[in-house]
Amino acid sequence: MSPVIDCTSEDACAAAVAQAADVLRDGHLVVLPTDTVYGVGADAFDPAAVAALLAAKGRGREMPPPVLVPDLRTVDGLATEVPDYARRLMAAYWPGPLTLILRSQASLLWDLGETNGTVGLRMPADPVALALLRQTGPLAVTSANTTGSPAATTVLEAAAMLGPSVAVYLDAGPSRGGLSSTIVDCTGSEPVVLRHGGVSEDDVRRVAAAAPDPAEPTAHPATPPAGSDDGSGHYDI
Repeated sequence: MSPVIDCTSEDACAAAVAQAADVLRDGHLVVLPTDTVYGVGADAFDPAAVAALLAAKGRGREMPPPVLVPDLRTVDGLATEVPDYARRLMAAYWPGPLTLILRSQASLLWDLGETNGTVGLRMPADPVALALLRQTGPLAVTSANTTGSPAATTVLEAAAMLGPSVAVYLDAGPSRGGLSSTIVDCTGSEPVVLRHGGVSEDDVRRVAAAAPDPAEPTAHPATPPAGSDDGSGHYDI
């Protein structure tokens, strides 16, 4: 069986994250905790690794994985034409259980599958996930289960489904959330909730409709990147 590394203490976590980052750079898969359910991740800019991720899930290219980011600034390196209401949602709920579908930067050298020119982005509210993302840059991460199976809320559940297809399992204990993220399509003039999850549709609509504060900037400086199973069609963590 692939190694399971304890991340429940701060000292153990630092070494585990460094090891997992090396594994991801080598093109392998890692199971990691998030604030919703456990995820399985790959380097978003490694097409072979993303293909292995989809294969481990038993999923086709028509169901591309979302991309987790370490901070808000990374968004402008990955997405274009980001509407102001999407930035308000990021400011209110990131890090947290909210995935935003945005128009992808056409110049990016990645292959996440049949995305139709979009990308699902999320910043997780989990210290282990964020520490890993700060070392690796954006990761393609989907729920750590096989297609059609319940999402994994423990490493043992993930390992039972994914086995040796994953090189390293990071164990931070049972998932605190257990509920997948809310998915919002932000490619149009108004947000469209595709899946209900950790943020209510009422809250999404309230924040998105709020008038922006004129004293606050409406855009973040661009920062280049460092590197379903449900009715939404894809983006499942």
